[in-house]
Amino acid sequence: MAKVLVIHPERCTACRACELACSMKHYGEFSPSRSRIQVNIFLEEAVYIPTTCTQCDQAWCAKICPTNAIVRDEATLAYKVLDDKCVGCKMCVLACPFGSIVLFPEKGKAEKCDHCLSIDGDPECVKFCTPKALEYLEEDTEVRMRQMATAQKLKETLQEVAV
Repeated sequence: MAKVLVIHPERCTACRACELACSMKHYGEFSPSRSRIQVNIFLEEAVYIPTTCTQCDQAWCAKICPTNAIVRDEATLAYKVLDDKCVGCKMCVLACPFGSIVLFPEKGKAEKCDHCLSIDGDPECVKFCTPKALEYLEEDTEVRMRQMATAQKLKETLQEVAV
């Protein structure tokens, strides 16, 4: 069974260790701006919400990509960007409703969380999340329900902030 990255925003302390672990694993440097996971900090509400690619069932980023550079790994069900096919058109960036895909200027190609598939398939962010706000679990109905609840909470929080 495939694993999914589960986010528990109520446990997040905004330590941002997940961002540092991600950037170190992928780029060999501590640079939160290069992380594929971002902690959104809402100071007035004291709410911290880590966000990353949710590996959508109907991934708009993959559907809109004109070069088919975003593909799903059938074993893990995680989407990844194929560097050799990506032309940096930013269509996937525009299509992602969560802002989980970014185009890094140095490379000129899209990047997103792929659960560290290109390295070893063991998300580094989870290993360094001491409050256990991030977990990498076998997907089942309960896990899927928690993912949907987290997405709903993020949506509501963003709507409140926008007002």
